[in-house]
Amino acid sequence: MRRDKLLVGALLFLVWNACAALPSSAQQIGKFVPIPAGSDADHLLSEINAATDPAQKLALIDKFAASAQGDMAILADDAYVNYYIAAKNYDRALEYGDKLFALDPDNLSNAINMVRAAREKGDVDKLFAYGQKAAEILQRYKEKPAPAGMKADDWEKHKEQVLQDTHDSATYAEQLLFDGAYHAADSAKRAALLLRFAQLFPNSQFAGQAIGVAAAAYRQTQNSAKMLEVANGLLAKDPNNLGMLLLLADYYSEKGELLDRAESYAKKSISLLDAAKKPEGVTDEQWKQQTALQRGLAMSALGQVSIQKKNNAGAVENFQSAAPLLKPDEVSYARNQYRLGFAFLNLKRIPEAKAAFTDAASVNSPYRTLAQEKLKALPAATAAKKS
Repeated sequence: MRRDKLLVGALLFLVWNACAALPSSAQQIGKFVPIPAGSDADHLLSEINAATDPAQKLALIDKFAASAQGDMAILADDAYVNYYIAAKNYDRALEYGDKLFALDPDNLSNAINMVRAAREKGDVDKLFAYGQKAAEILQRYKEKPAPAGMKADDWEKHKEQVLQDTHDSATYAEQLLFDGAYHAADSAKRAALLLRFAQLFPNSQFAGQAIGVAAAAYRQTQNSAKMLEVANGLLAKDPNNLGMLLLLADYYSEKGELLDRAESYAKKSISLLDAAKKPEGVTDEQWKQQTALQRGLAMSALGQVSIQKKNNAGAVENFQSAAPLLKPDEVSYARNQYRLGFAFLNLKRIPEAKAAFTDAASVNSPYRTLAQEKLKALPAATAAKKS
């Protein structure tokens, strides 16, 4: 499982770390509720905003809600939502959010608050239900015709400005949804949620990442057909997607299928890594570790292709090049050394095969027992050859 996650590690530049705080923006999607200057509502809302004591703030919100008429109830429910989110009482926040949606179904700010509350609560089903609401609100707004008395061109410019104003908030919601899907404990559910995310937000900067991680999650569940469908679909759209090139090179070389394609993908991965530039938000050390691991995975896939093609000398060369790059990851390193042992065995270089299997058995991974079994068999095999 850990190995398959690492195959798409390049896709995940700690996106979820950017989700620390709700960005501010001029929310203009949903009903506009005017507040007459100097009115009782104006004074009460000012007091609510200025209050620092939680009990006092809640009492003021209760007072405002008791007197709220018509659309003023929207402002009251919104105040409750923000109060309960700040108090980390997410059940109450979600309760008032639902009340607000009943009054204002297209309230984007409320949808984003509900996404936030559901993510903080750890309820991934509610998270995606509210995420879908947010996506639908945005889509309805984009398709909304110009109001009476407004020219179409002016309306399109207005919508463009509103969408720009809400962009940071929408991106924040996308980050929370991506984060929630990525951290789903069950691999099958993780994959399904990530694909759902990509469907809800096809133009999101995280859509490609979500599809890539979904493909790796399907491989973890051994759903190869779905993994291949998702991975090849993403490569068709993005032929230079490093995560998918590595995933498929690894899969095909391991299975002994489409070896020329596996070799091509592994070599292309190395070429992409040679030209890659460190993205923003990634430290030099993180970038060094990440690219070293990716290069090691590509080299190990090339080694496995060479074994499958009976080029054991070439396999040894590739596995030995991959070993120091993969060493920080126990599973990938152990598998590489286990494969190296077989390449040496095929070349009848028994002492070197024994050393490689010993390396594979020295770390905690699924290959430990397999390597230990090969080590037990080696002396017998050597003795049989001598006799």
